[in-house]
Amino acid sequence: MNRPRIMFYHDARHCHLYRYEPPMFREEYVAMVDELAGTPVEAINFTLGEGRTMLHDTRAGELMGHNVEVWDHQVFRRAAVNAKGLIDRGQDPLRILCERAAELGILIYPTLTVQGPGPDHASVRCSDFRKKNQHLEIGDSDGVDPNHPSFSCLDFKHPETRDERFAIAEEVVNEYDVGGFELQLNILPYYFHPDEVETGRAVMTDWVGRVYEAVKKSGVERELVVHLPDRLEDCQRIGLDPEEWVRRGIVDALVPEMFAQNYYIKMMADYGEFIRLAAGSSCRILAPVNSMLTSDRMLDAPLPMIRAQAVSAWDQGVDGLYVNEWFHLWPYEAEFYEKLRELPYPSIMDSGDKFYYVPTNAQQNRMQSDRNPLPARMDLNQPVEVDVRIADDLPRWGTMGRVHEVLLRLRILGNNETDAIDVGLNGRPLPDRLRRKINYLYTMDGPRYRVMGGYWHIYRLEVEHWPRKGSNALQVVLRARDGDLDEQFCTVTDVELEIKYLKGKNFHRSYVDADLGPYDHRT
Repeated sequence: MNRPRIMFYHDARHCHLYRYEPPMFREEYVAMVDELAGTPVEAINFTLGEGRTMLHDTRAGELMGHNVEVWDHQVFRRAAVNAKGLIDRGQDPLRILCERAAELGILIYPTLTVQGPGPDHASVRCSDFRKKNQHLEIGDSDGVDPNHPSFSCLDFKHPETRDERFAIAEEVVNEYDVGGFELQLNILPYYFHPDEVETGRAVMTDWVGRVYEAVKKSGVERELVVHLPDRLEDCQRIGLDPEEWVRRGIVDALVPEMFAQNYYIKMMADYGEFIRLAAGSSCRILAPVNSMLTSDRMLDAPLPMIRAQAVSAWDQGVDGLYVNEWFHLWPYEAEFYEKLRELPYPSIMDSGDKFYYVPTNAQQNRMQSDRNPLPARMDLNQPVEVDVRIADDLPRWGTMGRVHEVLLRLRILGNNETDAIDVGLNGRPLPDRLRRKINYLYTMDGPRYRVMGGYWHIYRLEVEHWPRKGSNALQVVLRARDGDLDEQFCTVTDVELEIKYLKGKNFHRSYVDADLGPYDHRT
């Protein structure tokens, strides 16, 4: 069996069961496979409901809505009615999906969201098991803050917890024609009381091993994929021990992604720890490729940004890509397929336009992390250092005359027209003649989640100032500031580096290049 290099996560609900008016027909349900036919996607990682309840004909788990008499949410009702309607007509949703995938040569990896909230969250989606067993929750023991997200999570020290979760996986791999199985461990990733994590790791390792054995017993070529935090220290502190899993050979593929952040694009992700961990083993490392951005001007990542993310991952030596949470792009149109087409081919993407950016925390944005280097406060004469990583070999393409333009963009909040700001890249000052400033000090409106203001500084970089492949040191210094302003600092909020290529030496570009694209006001 060839191991899939391009996997596609499909949550079944947001772009299908939530959208179609009941009764849903077989042809509508299997469209989630049909829509990916002819693309590089080799496997669909298909979620089994929202975790607490399922959306297929299960006996080990519970069908969503089976315990609901009055619905308080129209969309959840629609999903449950659609799933039950198919089952009542003898068309088990998961079974017909697997059948259709087999016809089209695509593998199905059912995905179990292992952890979930207690009954108070979206109660109509909650199982009776969770409602009747709140004593199995982490917060049932003393010493857990009721406001911490782990409070209502299942505690895996309890055999009842582990058995209920295992039974769902075992049933699926034994009764359906699947290519493998995925454990999603990076959604609400808390599995033990904080004081019991040390002993919990061995418990969790045994449980993962138990799932692995069930997968292999159902078909020796089938794989167990585990989606988990992308730092070993984060894994360890929640009771996961991927080092031991690899040593024991109880995982076939790992999908490392920033702790509890499965949505937004991960432009500067570093997979080095996991690549080194898997070296010399049969375990593969798959890098997530996300598409949601919510930047200063864009809700969704454009094609050059998808390329930059994918090439950066391939360049680190990953074994494949995991296309994650693209359901917000549905219904899929030409741009969606264009983004997918090149993903398996880093050599093809090498000379395609790239759009890199440095991760930043934006106001009200869910993508908040202490790992994001921006925003960065600028105090007078105190350099701000920002690491900008790229995967492009610009000298190589430059000798062929293929590099059209290299743009470095910085947005500095609090910046005004009288400030003196110096910018350097890799120890070389960027001359002012390369800079264009755009005034956004005051605007009447702006994109979602964003604080507007300040100035954009755009540099068209000449050859001697081109960034190098790998890490690049950007330095920004506030040299002078009017003393009549209360706030004596600025903030670097955004750093972007866009590389544009020609199809051949002296070739034309098919559009007029602009410093900044238009705002996207979608909400």
